Amino acid sequence: MGGSGRSLLDAATHLTGIVKSAQVPCDAKDPIAALSDALGDGPFALVILFASPCSDFKSVVAEAAQTLPTEHVLGCTTAGELGRGGYDEKTIVAMGLPASHFAAAPMLIPDLEDLDQQEIVGQMIRTRTVLTSQAPEWQHEFAFLAVDGLSVKEDEVVSAISSGLGPVPLFGGSAGDGDRFGATLVSLDGQVHAHAAVLCFVRTICPVHVFSLDHLRPTEIRMVVTEADPKRRIVRKINAEPAAREYARLLGKDPEQLSAFTFAAHPVVVRFGGTHHVRAIQRVLDNGDLVFFSAIDEGLVLALAEPEDMATHLERELKAIGKGRKPDAIFACDCILRRVEAQEKQATTALSQIMANNRVVGFSTYGEQINSMHVNQTMTGVAIFAPDGE
Repeated sequence: MGGSGRSLLDAATHLTGIVKSAQVPCDAKDPIAALSDALGDGPFALVILFASPCSDFKSVVAEAAQTLPTEHVLGCTTAGELGRGGYDEKTIVAMGLPASHFAAAPMLIPDLEDLDQQEIVGQMIRTRTVLTSQAPEWQHEFAFLAVDGLSVKEDEVVSAISSGLGPVPLFGGSAGDGDRFGATLVSLDGQVHAHAAVLCFVRTICPVHVFSLDHLRPTEIRMVVTEADPKRRIVRKINAEPAAREYARLLGKDPEQLSAFTFAAHPVVVRFGGTHHVRAIQRVLDNGDLVFFSAIDEGLVLALAEPEDMATHLERELKAIGKGRKPDAIFACDCILRRVEAQEKQATTALSQIMANNRVVGFSTYGEQINSMHVNQTMTGVAIFAPDGE
């Protein structure tokens, strides 16, 4: 997709139910005008923009905040977009939550280097109280977190906010920068922020279901992290051997041939509370250290995981979420490693069709959040259903 001379026809409405969505190429001549035309008149409680790093993110979110018929505009850069045809890239995807069915209250967490949990939780409680007073008759709610994907602070952020959530289920995604890992940004109401996060509470008349899914199953092959730099998410030694070399040995592979696909196809998981959580590897450094996408520390026991067929798994899990009901929309955060694996296994078309059939919209991430956990190689999200009688 591309061509800077395109017009309003670049935008095509994706979702035509309660939740609205549209997308344009990242180099469209007037992207916000096109998105506004496709989304409709509103008014919206919230519009979220998922923008490819090829877009002029600062200009896009600033214009959106000034011109779209919405109370709030939240945005982030992506590692790919989930649009009308499933997996997409080099686009800007907009999702609108109409004020007729939703109320939203976002808050900025401006400096991830200086997290004051008491202050954050106090702000969360005040924000939720205001939101509840705006729509006291609406009983369904969720929270969405967008966080700088290169901050290495996602674990600390979800830990800081966990005690302020109360009964509200949370999901989220770490902003991306394609496959470049250079700069990741979030925005709120036209202002762009690095090394920050935006937490948004949403209250609605629509039934919702927050979920997290992955297609990975632990094997009996175990390894122990014996030397690490937790602050930088770097593992130097596994089983007292150089990390990349030992990881490759356990796979039966040449350490020189480790790649993004290797890490996507052969992730490692850790068990907490009887369930497994992926600790995905981002890349291998020249010295043989492994950089991870989420928290890692010495003494952790990791297990290699085996993937189930992605398409079979996704279709089954999304069907189970609906319990016989088709969602009006599914807002999803999907790990970049799932996209990499799908491409390498030539499963992109099948997965895209499943997502399109289930009205999925969102973005590919550098990590995901679910309640009090920062996770990897998952799809987290919320399924939104039409109220009874609509």
